[in-house]
Amino acid sequence: MIGAGDVTEVKSGPAFKKVPNSDLIAVMRRDEEKVKDYAARHGIAQWYTDVDKMLANPEINAVYIATPPYVHLHYVQKSLQAGKMVYVEKPLALNAEEARQMKDMLARYGGKLVVAHYRRANPYFLKIKDIVQTGLIGKPTLVQLKIYKKAQSAEVLSISKNKWRVDPAISGGGLFHDLAPHQLDLMLAIFGKPVHYCGLSDAYGLEAPATRVSGQVLFADDVLFNGVWDFGQQQQKDTCEILGTDGVLRFSFFEGTPIVLEREGSTEEFPFEPLPHVQQPMIAHTVQYFLDQRDNPCSIEDGVVCMEIMDAFTKK
Repeated sequence: MIGAGDVTEVKSGPAFKKVPNSDLIAVMRRDEEKVKDYAARHGIAQWYTDVDKMLANPEINAVYIATPPYVHLHYVQKSLQAGKMVYVEKPLALNAEEARQMKDMLARYGGKLVVAHYRRANPYFLKIKDIVQTGLIGKPTLVQLKIYKKAQSAEVLSISKNKWRVDPAISGGGLFHDLAPHQLDLMLAIFGKPVHYCGLSDAYGLEAPATRVSGQVLFADDVLFNGVWDFGQQQQKDTCEILGTDGVLRFSFFEGTPIVLEREGSTEEFPFEPLPHVQQPMIAHTVQYFLDQRDNPCSIEDGVVCMEIMDAFTKK
């Protein structure tokens, strides 16, 4: 594992030791004190502060890149050159151009790469996909997404673990770049590749990463997606509706509310318990792919399309 920040403490890191045919045997971070502490707390046998030394270890055959996006491209290249399979965090890169460079690297060096769009494997979102694709709402026609969050205070943003997320040089953008990959990738997983997309964004007139983003995607089967992200609101909202010819499906991306299916005059709810390690199902699928037991759960091609949509929305 390259990087050992907050995202790896519970969401992902422990899952590598719980998934069959997988073990987390080494962790790399440039801060020696922090990486030693992380390795000790998580029972990881080896720790490194030098990525080249870690990648030279013949016992390692796959790498999880869990750093901020600005060094994803660098570590993807080093890992592929070293003959390691790669599982890389989202956002995949700073922008679509970097994502396309990763695609070229994979073609050049060979190997395997999975993008950590982990909601694809989460039972909650698999249920949503199943409801749509089995026709319970008829033919899907329209998706309406609204994500509103309160503006973060200067005090919150002064903390280093939060500040990087709104620094475009490190994250690629603001909170939109942190959250939108989850929603947009799920749309790709359900409806396939888009035929057209466009959008608008601003920062309430300030010189800052986009805090208001509006985007539309038209998918091949005439499904229209409308999304609005606003990170300067006084209210909180996390809603998504998929409308079909015979019903409506309602759910949230981050609040874990029950999935609601309305059809034929009746309403049905599907509650799900939160997962102890939210990335564990995706990591399990990734391990199976690395072992040639299934197809790629999220390919570099899908990762590139997701980044291209985000760039189009924010006018990069």
